[in-house]
Amino acid sequence: MDKMSFSHHISHQYNAELSKIVNNVMRMGELVQQQLADAMVALVEGDSARGEQVVTSDYKVNAFEVRIDEACTHVLARRHPAASDLRLVIAVVKTITDLERIGDEAERIGRMALHLLEADRRRSPMEEVAALGELVQKMLHGALEAFAHMDAAQAVKVAQEDNQADAQYEAIVRHLMQSMEEDPKSVASIMDILWSARSLERIGDRSCNICEYVVYFVLGKDVRHTSFEQMAAEATGDRR
Repeated sequence: MDKMSFSHHISHQYNAELSKIVNNVMRMGELVQQQLADAMVALVEGDSARGEQVVTSDYKVNAFEVRIDEACTHVLARRHPAASDLRLVIAVVKTITDLERIGDEAERIGRMALHLLEADRRRSPMEEVAALGELVQKMLHGALEAFAHMDAAQAVKVAQEDNQADAQYEAIVRHLMQSMEEDPKSVASIMDILWSARSLERIGDRSCNICEYVVYFVLGKDVRHTSFEQMAAEATGDRR
């Protein structure tokens, strides 16, 4: 978000505090995106070094969450924000919670990747898993772009991709369940892939959450637990 967005405050220090918070959210988002990308390389290509890196660097994501949360607490205590400023702080606190949990899911994928043998990858629907990974990475990137520009229309567009992510996940589950029935000895390795796919599906859900926070900030409307059609109507103002 452009620092000029905060120029309406008399206090330049207040403007700087808000700008720094948003910039740190974006830095956290960049780190989480890299974690997810590395986890997918580890899972799909068997790159154990990437897997280890994801597992051992999760603390960086957690540190960002703590730092940003403390900054938001400071603003609430010292500045008593109202209206859009209060919505911004609330949106930030919720967003970093989801980003931290996305980081946890990426770490989980990294751990699962370390367990898989090359033979496990060859007999698994890895192309489908990779496609799901590409989709949720796109969703996460789009959600963060919507947050950076506080673009409600883009947020809705990203959120609508969750239906596709769910469908791809369900197809992977069906494939893996069939594989376990045909080869019971493969259950342990298949479960690692199943849990990885489940983590990807959850990352898609959490990317949608971030989109909902953008709509909340821009319009002051809580669109959680609403349909995509209702969410789009709130974002565009078309409630016919």
